[in-house]
Amino acid sequence: MTDTGSRFAPHEALAVTLLPHAVASDDGAHDIAHIARVFANAMRIHAEEGGDGELLAAAVLLHDCVSVEKNSPLRSQASRLAAEKASGILAELGWDKARIAACAHAIAAHSFSAAIEPETLEAKILQDADRLDAIGMVGVARLFYIGGRMGSQLYESADPRAEHRSLDDKTFALDHFPAKLFTLADGFKTETGRRMAAERHRRLHLFRDLFLEEINA
Repeated sequence: MTDTGSRFAPHEALAVTLLPHAVASDDGAHDIAHIARVFANAMRIHAEEGGDGELLAAAVLLHDCVSVEKNSPLRSQASRLAAEKASGILAELGWDKARIAACAHAIAAHSFSAAIEPETLEAKILQDADRLDAIGMVGVARLFYIGGRMGSQLYESADPRAEHRSLDDKTFALDHFPAKLFTLADGFKTETGRRMAAERHRRLHLFRDLFLEEINA
């Protein structure tokens, strides 16, 4: 497995075991590279906030182990399904029921669409780490990748700022900035996550402003 090593330190052995279960589709916005970025975010937050590092690492590695497309009616169930699958994997590895339940909760609560409030420090860290990957320049790249995958247009040419219409981010990728991405920074659960999010949130606004300038909007 070439994606282990220092990218998943200090939990390389766990990564070797869990990464074969980690990705369930060809979605380039939720691939091994995404997991590695979320892992790096989570370990940075964990270093300052504390928590159970092994449990957090397992939750990160398995948080997208069930794939549901963004436009699927089952999308809001994706993290719950991933939590169920992860529970079975960890049970086979001999994890005790309490740690499995804690890992499952972190996975279930990480998703924006699931609307589950994270109750443990590990769940809060995973949610923050995953949302960091949805904002900033990586978030912009993922947004337009997913928009292309879903067949969205870049923007509504007559009113790209949505000043005289309702936002429609399923049809127009640019609408996803005000519809969702601009709202994420206010919801971070850890102090470290909030601090990391602030700069990425600024970059989101900068990108959209420059984009609108280039299309003369």
